[in-house]
Amino acid sequence: MIIKPKVRGFICTTAHPAGCGEHVREQIEYVKANKPTGSGPKNVLVIGCSNGYGLASRITAAFGYGANTLGVMFEKEPTEKRTASAGWYNTKAFESFAHEAGVYARSFNVDAFSNEAKAAVIEAVKSEMGPIDLVIYSLGSPRRTDPKTGITYSSSLKAIGEPVTRKNLNTDTRQVGEFTLEPANDEEIANTIKVMGGEDWELWMEALAEAGVLADGVKTTAYSYIGKELTWPIYGGATIGRAKQDVDRACKVIAERLKPLNGSAYVSVLKAVVTQSSSAIPVMPLYLSILIKVMKEQGTNEGCIEQVSGLFNNELYAQSALTLDEEGRIRMDLNELKPEVQDRVAAIWGEVNTDNLDEKADFTAYQEEFFRLFGFGYASVDYDQDVDPIV
Repeated sequence: MIIKPKVRGFICTTAHPAGCGEHVREQIEYVKANKPTGSGPKNVLVIGCSNGYGLASRITAAFGYGANTLGVMFEKEPTEKRTASAGWYNTKAFESFAHEAGVYARSFNVDAFSNEAKAAVIEAVKSEMGPIDLVIYSLGSPRRTDPKTGITYSSSLKAIGEPVTRKNLNTDTRQVGEFTLEPANDEEIANTIKVMGGEDWELWMEALAEAGVLADGVKTTAYSYIGKELTWPIYGGATIGRAKQDVDRACKVIAERLKPLNGSAYVSVLKAVVTQSSSAIPVMPLYLSILIKVMKEQGTNEGCIEQVSGLFNNELYAQSALTLDEEGRIRMDLNELKPEVQDRVAAIWGEVNTDNLDEKADFTAYQEEFFRLFGFGYASVDYDQDVDPIV
Protein backbone atom coordinates (compact mmCIF):
# COMPACT_ATOMS: atom_id res chain seq x y z
CA MET A 1 0.00 0.00 0.00
CA ILE A 2 0.94 3.66 -0.32
CA ILE A 3 1.12 4.99 3.24
CA LYS A 4 0.39 8.63 4.01
CA PRO A 5 -0.11 10.29 7.40
CA LYS A 6 -3.67 10.30 8.74
CA VAL A 7 -4.04 12.48 11.81
CA ARG A 8 -6.92 12.32 14.24
CA GLY A 9 -6.62 14.81 17.07
CA PHE A 10 -3.25 14.35 18.77
CA ILE A 11 -2.46 10.98 17.19
CA CYS A 12 -1.36 9.84 13.74
CA THR A 13 -3.27 6.64 12.95
CA THR A 14 -0.81 5.44 10.31
CA ALA A 15 2.93 4.77 10.45
CA HIS A 16 5.49 4.21 7.71
CA PRO A 17 7.82 1.21 8.16
CA ALA A 18 10.68 2.66 6.10
CA GLY A 19 10.29 6.06 7.75
CA CYS A 20 10.31 4.54 11.22
CA GLY A 21 13.48 2.73 10.19
CA GLU A 22 15.02 6.11 9.36
CA HIS A 23 13.81 7.48 12.69
CA VAL A 24 15.73 4.71 14.46
CA ARG A 25 18.78 4.87 12.18
CA GLU A 26 19.24 8.61 12.78
CA GLN A 27 19.29 8.05 16.53
CA ILE A 28 21.76 5.20 16.17
CA GLU A 29 24.06 7.44 14.11
CA TYR A 30 23.89 10.14 16.81
CA VAL A 31 24.85 7.64 19.52
CA LYS A 32 27.72 6.25 17.44
CA ALA A 33 29.02 9.78 16.87
CA ASN A 34 28.86 10.52 20.61
CA LYS A 35 30.19 7.26 22.00
CA PRO A 36 31.20 7.28 25.66
CA THR A 37 34.79 6.63 26.67
CA GLY A 38 34.01 4.76 29.89
CA SER A 39 32.30 1.49 30.67
CA GLY A 40 28.55 1.10 30.97
CA PRO A 41 25.74 -1.41 31.26
CA LYS A 42 25.98 -4.92 29.83
CA ASN A 43 22.42 -6.28 30.18
CA VAL A 44 19.58 -3.77 30.02
CA LEU A 45 15.83 -4.05 30.47
CA VAL A 46 13.72 -1.22 29.03
CA ILE A 47 10.09 -1.26 30.16
CA GLY A 48 8.31 0.90 27.59
CA CYS A 49 10.90 0.50 24.83
CA SER A 50 9.20 1.39 21.55
CA ASN A 51 8.86 5.19 21.42
CA GLY A 52 10.30 8.40 22.77
CA TYR A 53 12.63 8.24 25.72
CA GLY A 54 12.32 4.47 26.11
CA LEU A 55 13.39 3.84 22.52
CA ALA A 56 16.25 6.31 22.88
CA SER A 57 17.38 4.46 26.02
CA ARG A 58 17.49 1.14 24.21
CA ILE A 59 19.41 2.65 21.31
CA THR A 60 21.91 4.34 23.66
CA ALA A 61 22.50 1.13 25.63
CA ALA A 62 22.96 -1.05 22.55
CA PHE A 63 24.94 1.24 20.27
CA GLY A 64 26.71 3.38 22.87
CA TYR A 65 27.78 0.56 25.17
CA GLY A 66 27.19 -2.62 23.16
CA ALA A 67 24.69 -3.80 25.76
CA ASN A 68 22.26 -6.67 25.38
CA THR A 69 18.71 -5.35 25.63
CA LEU A 70 15.31 -6.74 26.48
CA GLY A 71 12.37 -4.50 25.65
CA VAL A 72 8.76 -4.55 26.81
CA MET A 73 6.10 -2.79 24.73
CA PHE A 74 2.39 -2.90 23.93
CA GLU A 75 2.00 -2.09 20.23
CA LYS A 76 -0.47 -2.70 17.42
CA GLU A 77 0.70 -5.29 14.89
CA PRO A 78 0.21 -4.74 11.14
CA THR A 79 -2.38 -6.39 8.93
CA GLU A 80 -2.79 -6.59 5.16
CA LYS A 81 -5.02 -3.50 5.28
CA ARG A 82 -3.67 -1.48 8.21
CA THR A 83 -0.25 -0.34 9.26
CA ALA A 84 1.21 -1.25 12.59
CA SER A 85 1.72 1.41 15.22
CA ALA A 86 4.96 3.39 14.98
CA GLY A 87 6.32 1.63 18.05
CA TRP A 88 6.02 -1.74 16.32
CA TYR A 89 8.02 -0.54 13.31
CA ASN A 90 10.54 1.26 15.55
CA THR A 91 11.17 -1.94 17.49
CA LYS A 92 11.50 -4.13 14.41
CA ALA A 93 13.95 -1.64 12.91
CA PHE A 94 15.95 -1.48 16.13
CA GLU A 95 16.14 -5.27 16.35
CA SER A 96 17.30 -5.48 12.73
CA PHE A 97 20.06 -2.90 13.27
CA ALA A 98 21.11 -4.55 16.54
CA HIS A 99 21.30 -8.06 15.08
CA GLU A 100 23.24 -6.69 12.11
CA ALA A 101 25.73 -5.24 14.60
CA GLY A 102 25.93 -8.53 16.49
CA VAL A 103 24.13 -7.16 19.57
CA TYR A 104 21.49 -9.21 21.40
CA ALA A 105 18.01 -7.68 21.28
CA ARG A 106 14.68 -9.27 22.12
CA SER A 107 11.27 -7.65 22.59
CA PHE A 108 8.03 -8.68 24.26
CA ASN A 109 4.77 -7.23 22.94
CA VAL A 110 2.73 -7.72 26.10
CA ASP A 111 0.86 -5.87 28.83
CA ALA A 112 3.81 -4.67 30.92
CA PHE A 113 1.56 -4.38 33.99
CA SER A 114 0.81 -8.12 33.98
CA ASN A 115 2.50 -10.87 35.98
CA GLU A 116 2.89 -12.77 32.71
CA ALA A 117 5.11 -10.03 31.27
CA LYS A 118 7.38 -10.12 34.30
CA ALA A 119 7.59 -13.92 34.18
CA ALA A 120 8.47 -13.92 30.47
CA VAL A 121 11.24 -11.36 30.95
CA ILE A 122 12.69 -13.23 33.93
CA GLU A 123 12.77 -16.47 31.95
CA ALA A 124 14.56 -14.75 29.05
CA VAL A 125 17.10 -13.17 31.40
CA LYS A 126 17.86 -16.55 32.95
CA SER A 127 18.10 -18.47 29.69
CA GLU A 128 19.55 -15.92 27.28
CA MET A 129 21.27 -12.96 28.93
CA GLY A 130 22.64 -13.01 32.44
CA PRO A 131 21.93 -10.62 35.34
CA ILE A 132 20.37 -7.25 34.50
CA ASP A 133 22.53 -4.30 35.51
CA LEU A 134 20.24 -1.49 34.29
CA VAL A 135 16.44 -1.24 34.35
CA ILE A 136 14.81 1.69 32.56
CA TYR A 137 11.17 2.36 33.41
CA SER A 138 9.61 4.52 30.67
CA LEU A 139 6.04 3.31 30.56
CA GLY A 140 3.09 5.46 29.53
CA SER A 141 -0.47 4.18 29.46
CA PRO A 142 -3.97 5.61 29.97
CA ARG A 143 -5.10 2.56 31.94
CA ARG A 144 -3.72 -0.28 34.03
CA THR A 145 -5.06 -3.56 35.33
CA ASP A 146 -3.79 -4.33 38.81
CA PRO A 147 -2.24 -7.83 38.55
CA LYS A 148 -3.18 -8.62 42.16
CA THR A 149 -6.87 -7.69 42.03
CA GLY A 150 -7.73 -7.76 38.33
CA ILE A 151 -9.32 -4.30 38.64
CA THR A 152 -8.67 -1.95 35.69
CA TYR A 153 -8.02 1.71 36.50
CA SER A 154 -8.09 4.67 34.09
CA SER A 155 -6.06 7.85 34.52
CA SER A 156 -7.46 11.37 34.26
CA LEU A 157 -5.80 14.57 33.12
CA LYS A 158 -7.47 17.00 35.50
CA ALA A 159 -6.63 19.88 37.79
CA ILE A 160 -6.55 19.58 41.56
CA GLY A 161 -8.63 22.02 43.59
CA GLU A 162 -9.87 24.72 41.23
CA PRO A 163 -10.33 24.65 37.43
CA VAL A 164 -7.27 25.78 35.46
CA THR A 165 -7.57 27.80 32.24
CA ARG A 166 -4.57 28.17 29.95
CA LYS A 167 -3.79 29.09 26.38
CA ASN A 168 -3.91 26.13 24.07
CA LEU A 169 -3.15 25.29 20.45
CA ASN A 170 -5.50 23.16 18.39
CA THR A 171 -2.98 21.39 16.19
CA ASP A 172 -5.65 20.39 13.65
CA THR A 173 -6.98 23.90 13.03
CA ARG A 174 -3.86 25.89 14.06
CA GLN A 175 -6.14 27.99 16.27
CA VAL A 176 -4.80 29.45 19.51
CA GLY A 177 -7.54 29.59 22.12
CA GLU A 178 -8.12 28.60 25.71
CA PHE A 179 -8.48 25.26 27.43
CA THR A 180 -9.95 24.67 30.87
CA LEU A 181 -8.88 21.73 32.97
CA GLU A 182 -11.66 20.75 35.32
CA PRO A 183 -10.81 19.60 38.86
CA ALA A 184 -10.56 15.90 39.66
CA ASN A 185 -12.37 14.19 42.49
CA ASP A 186 -10.56 11.98 45.00
CA GLU A 187 -11.29 8.78 43.06
CA GLU A 188 -9.89 10.23 39.83
CA ILE A 189 -6.72 11.33 41.62
CA ALA A 190 -6.31 7.90 43.21
CA ASN A 191 -6.91 6.12 39.88
CA THR A 192 -4.35 8.30 38.10
CA ILE A 193 -1.78 7.47 40.76
CA LYS A 194 -2.66 3.79 40.34
CA VAL A 195 -1.99 3.97 36.58
CA MET A 196 0.86 6.45 36.29
CA GLY A 197 2.46 6.26 39.73
CA GLY A 198 5.33 4.13 40.94
CA GLU A 199 3.55 0.94 41.97
CA ASP A 200 4.31 -1.00 38.78
CA TRP A 201 7.97 0.08 38.83
CA GLU A 202 8.11 -1.31 42.38
CA LEU A 203 6.48 -4.57 41.30
CA TRP A 204 8.96 -5.01 38.45
CA MET A 205 11.97 -4.45 40.69
CA GLU A 206 10.50 -6.71 43.36
CA ALA A 207 9.91 -9.52 40.85
CA LEU A 208 13.38 -9.19 39.33
CA ALA A 209 15.05 -9.13 42.74
CA GLU A 210 13.13 -12.13 44.05
CA ALA A 211 13.98 -14.08 40.90
CA GLY A 212 17.67 -13.37 41.45
CA VAL A 213 18.20 -11.83 38.01
CA LEU A 214 19.61 -8.46 39.10
CA ALA A 215 23.36 -7.91 38.99
CA ASP A 216 25.43 -6.56 41.85
CA GLY A 217 25.55 -2.78 41.48
CA VAL A 218 22.34 -2.69 39.42
CA LYS A 219 20.94 0.73 38.54
CA THR A 220 17.36 1.63 37.77
CA THR A 221 15.70 4.88 36.77
CA ALA A 222 12.19 6.02 35.93
CA TYR A 223 11.63 9.01 33.69
CA SER A 224 9.67 12.05 34.79
CA TYR A 225 8.87 15.64 33.84
CA ILE A 226 8.24 18.57 36.17
CA GLY A 227 8.15 21.78 34.14
CA LYS A 228 7.90 25.38 35.29
CA GLU A 229 5.21 28.03 35.82
CA LEU A 230 3.55 27.77 32.39
CA THR A 231 3.14 24.00 32.44
CA TRP A 232 2.98 23.41 36.20
CA PRO A 233 -0.83 23.79 36.59
CA ILE A 234 -1.41 21.25 33.80
CA TYR A 235 1.42 18.89 34.66
CA GLY A 236 3.09 19.14 38.05
CA GLY A 237 0.13 20.62 39.91
CA ALA A 238 -2.50 18.36 38.36
CA THR A 239 -3.32 14.66 38.58
CA ILE A 240 -0.23 13.73 36.55
CA GLY A 241 1.87 15.57 39.13
CA ARG A 242 0.37 13.50 41.94
CA ALA A 243 1.31 10.36 40.04
CA LYS A 244 4.85 11.67 39.56
CA GLN A 245 5.07 12.29 43.32
CA ASP A 246 4.21 8.62 43.79
CA VAL A 247 7.07 7.71 41.44
CA ASP A 248 9.37 9.68 43.76
CA ARG A 249 7.97 7.69 46.70
CA ALA A 250 8.50 4.39 44.90
CA CYS A 251 12.08 5.35 44.05
CA LYS A 252 12.98 5.54 47.75
CA VAL A 253 11.40 2.13 48.40
CA ILE A 254 13.27 0.58 45.46
CA ALA A 255 16.58 2.16 46.51
CA GLU A 256 16.21 0.56 49.94
CA ARG A 257 15.37 -2.81 48.38
CA LEU A 258 18.49 -2.67 46.19
CA LYS A 259 20.92 -1.96 49.04
CA PRO A 260 21.88 -5.64 49.51
CA LEU A 261 22.90 -5.63 45.82
CA ASN A 262 24.82 -2.35 46.16
CA GLY A 263 22.24 -1.02 43.70
CA SER A 264 20.75 2.40 43.19
CA ALA A 265 17.46 3.90 42.04
CA TYR A 266 16.79 7.36 40.64
CA VAL A 267 14.05 9.39 39.07
CA SER A 268 15.47 11.15 36.00
CA VAL A 269 13.73 14.42 35.14
CA LEU A 270 14.00 15.04 31.40
CA LYS A 271 13.12 18.08 29.32
CA ALA A 272 9.89 18.58 27.41
CA VAL A 273 10.10 17.04 23.94
CA VAL A 274 7.65 16.16 21.18
CA THR A 275 6.44 12.62 21.86
CA GLN A 276 3.16 10.78 21.39
CA SER A 277 2.50 11.27 25.11
CA SER A 278 3.27 15.00 25.29
CA SER A 279 1.18 15.68 22.17
CA ALA A 280 -1.87 14.38 24.05
CA ILE A 281 -1.53 16.87 26.90
CA PRO A 282 -3.32 20.22 26.43
CA VAL A 283 -1.03 23.28 26.50
CA MET A 284 2.08 21.21 25.65
CA PRO A 285 1.91 21.59 21.83
CA LEU A 286 1.88 25.39 22.16
CA TYR A 287 4.50 25.37 24.90
CA LEU A 288 6.74 23.05 22.86
CA SER A 289 6.33 25.14 19.70
CA ILE A 290 7.63 28.15 21.63
CA LEU A 291 10.27 26.23 23.59
CA ILE A 292 11.77 24.72 20.44
CA LYS A 293 12.09 28.17 18.88
CA VAL A 294 13.73 29.69 21.98
CA MET A 295 16.13 26.83 22.65
CA LYS A 296 17.11 26.64 18.98
CA GLU A 297 17.97 30.35 19.12
CA GLN A 298 20.14 29.68 22.17
CA GLY A 299 21.71 26.54 20.67
CA THR A 300 20.50 24.27 23.48
CA ASN A 301 17.53 22.43 21.94
CA GLU A 302 17.64 18.65 22.37
CA GLY A 303 15.41 15.73 21.48
CA CYS A 304 15.01 12.34 23.10
CA ILE A 305 18.28 10.82 21.90
CA GLU A 306 20.40 13.81 22.93
CA GLN A 307 18.81 13.85 26.38
CA VAL A 308 19.18 10.12 26.99
CA SER A 309 22.68 9.93 25.58
CA GLY A 310 23.63 12.73 27.95
CA LEU A 311 21.92 10.95 30.86
CA PHE A 312 23.91 7.77 30.27
CA ASN A 313 27.25 9.35 29.39
CA ASN A 314 27.29 12.30 31.78
CA GLU A 315 25.27 11.03 34.73
CA LEU A 316 24.53 7.31 35.14
CA TYR A 317 27.91 6.12 33.85
CA ALA A 318 30.13 9.17 34.40
CA GLN A 319 33.01 9.26 36.84
CA SER A 320 31.79 12.55 38.29
CA ALA A 321 29.02 13.09 40.85
CA LEU A 322 25.41 12.97 39.69
CA THR A 323 23.49 16.21 39.06
CA LEU A 324 20.81 15.78 41.72
CA ASP A 325 18.14 18.13 43.07
CA GLU A 326 17.06 18.37 46.72
CA GLU A 327 14.79 15.33 46.25
CA GLY A 328 17.63 13.21 44.89
CA ARG A 329 16.37 13.25 41.29
CA ILE A 330 18.76 13.40 38.32
CA ARG A 331 18.10 16.65 36.44
CA MET A 332 18.48 16.65 32.67
CA ASP A 333 16.03 19.54 32.20
CA LEU A 334 18.21 22.37 33.49
CA ASN A 335 18.67 24.06 30.11
CA GLU A 336 14.90 24.20 29.67
CA LEU A 337 14.49 25.75 33.12
CA LYS A 338 17.12 28.47 32.75
CA PRO A 339 15.62 31.91 33.51
CA GLU A 340 16.65 33.25 30.10
CA VAL A 341 14.72 30.41 28.45
CA GLN A 342 11.63 30.48 30.65
CA ASP A 343 11.41 34.29 30.64
CA ARG A 344 11.60 34.36 26.85
CA VAL A 345 9.01 31.58 26.54
CA ALA A 346 6.70 33.41 28.96
CA ALA A 347 7.02 36.66 26.99
CA ILE A 348 6.13 34.93 23.73
CA TRP A 349 3.32 33.04 25.48
CA GLY A 350 1.71 36.36 26.37
CA GLU A 351 1.89 37.57 22.76
CA VAL A 352 1.14 34.50 20.66
CA ASN A 353 -2.23 34.16 18.95
CA THR A 354 -3.69 32.46 15.88
CA ASP A 355 -2.55 35.20 13.50
CA ASN A 356 1.10 35.39 14.62
CA LEU A 357 1.66 31.71 15.48
CA ASP A 358 4.31 31.16 12.80
CA GLU A 359 6.11 34.38 13.70
CA LYS A 360 6.15 33.95 17.48
CA ALA A 361 6.50 30.16 17.73
CA ASP A 362 8.00 27.39 15.62
CA PHE A 363 4.91 25.31 15.00
CA THR A 364 6.44 24.06 11.76
CA ALA A 365 9.30 22.45 13.70
CA TYR A 366 6.80 20.99 16.18
CA GLN A 367 4.80 19.44 13.34
CA GLU A 368 7.93 18.09 11.66
CA GLU A 369 9.03 16.38 14.89
CA PHE A 370 5.51 15.04 15.44
CA PHE A 371 5.28 13.44 12.00
CA ARG A 372 8.77 11.99 12.27
CA LEU A 373 7.56 10.02 15.30
CA PHE A 374 5.39 8.07 12.85
CA GLY A 375 8.01 7.76 10.12
CA PHE A 376 6.93 10.68 7.92
CA GLY A 377 8.97 13.60 6.61
CA TYR A 378 12.27 11.87 5.85
CA ALA A 379 13.88 13.01 2.59
CA SER A 380 15.42 9.58 2.04
CA VAL A 381 12.00 7.87 1.94
CA ASP A 382 9.80 7.81 -1.17
CA TYR A 383 6.30 8.15 0.25
CA ASP A 384 4.68 7.55 -3.14
CA GLN A 385 6.16 4.07 -3.34
CA ASP A 386 4.13 0.95 -2.60
CA VAL A 387 5.32 -0.67 0.65
CA ASP A 388 4.33 -3.80 2.52
CA PRO A 389 2.87 -2.84 5.93
CA ILE A 390 3.66 -6.28 7.34
CA VAL A 391 7.00 -6.25 9.13
